[in-house]
Amino acid sequence: MGIEVIRDWRGLSDAQKGAAVAVGAFDGVHRGHQAVIASAREAAARLGVPLGVVSFHPHPRRLFQPDVAPFGLMTPDQMARALDELGVDRLYLLPFDREMAGLSDEEFALQVLSEGLGIKHAAVGFDFTFGKGRSGSPDLLTKYGQSLGFSVSVTERKDDADGLKLSSSAVREALKAGDMDRATAILGRPFAIEGEVIHGDKRGRTIGVPTANIAMPGYMRPAYGVYATRTRLPDGRVIKGVANLGIRPMYEIEDPLVEVWLFDFNESLYGQVVETELVAFLRGEMKFDSLDALKVQIEDDAAKARAILG
Repeated sequence: MGIEVIRDWRGLSDAQKGAAVAVGAFDGVHRGHQAVIASAREAAARLGVPLGVVSFHPHPRRLFQPDVAPFGLMTPDQMARALDELGVDRLYLLPFDREMAGLSDEEFALQVLSEGLGIKHAAVGFDFTFGKGRSGSPDLLTKYGQSLGFSVSVTERKDDADGLKLSSSAVREALKAGDMDRATAILGRPFAIEGEVIHGDKRGRTIGVPTANIAMPGYMRPAYGVYATRTRLPDGRVIKGVANLGIRPMYEIEDPLVEVWLFDFNESLYGQVVETELVAFLRGEMKFDSLDALKVQIEDDAAKARAILG
């Protein structure tokens, strides 16, 4: 991966400063976000400087609403990969803590963007807010930029020609509804869950369906049920499969799991980090009278998944 990930705005070397940046939460790096990044790319080319993205970890909402249900669309690693594919040189993944939250809009522009990162340009979306109490707006940022020596571009809201809303909340709505086509259309790629393969109760292997189990602590909860999937292994191989996502009504668990049956695959993946794309929603979670009934249904799900995945 060519992208450089920088996790602070303080104490940076001159070589780490001076980029044209897109600023925002960018959870999902969906097509609306990509339009803001494209605006930063134009400025980077015009000014002859690196292309950067300024984002925050954890998501600001997590600090202000610690008890809110999980809502993340990607991990920082997934964000870095998505930005790398877009040709971004640097990801400034800034710690969103009490100190950051306490900065006024003027302090954020001065201390973080100007002095800390030494930016040459900031590209933001039409609804961008910053500073304590979200008091800063794109207009205010433009004003600060004029006195601090960086230019600002504001990307108007971009929706799809057929009325598709290009926003993170629209992605979440689609996932909740199990509408994977809509989620994929907004994101520009299938929604994917990345995590370490953990030990389950190994019940699947008793019916010839061994699964790779992945916890999903920070992710929003898509519709519970069965999905056709593609799983990327650490060595780059992509394996088709079928997964149950949820709490398994038959053998209920407290925290949702993704349990993926990888087709024609029999290697151990415990402890490895894999990424599973949810390509299509097949059905909701069901309760079965017996393991045999479950096996029959899984075979049917697998046949449907294979047909969809081609």
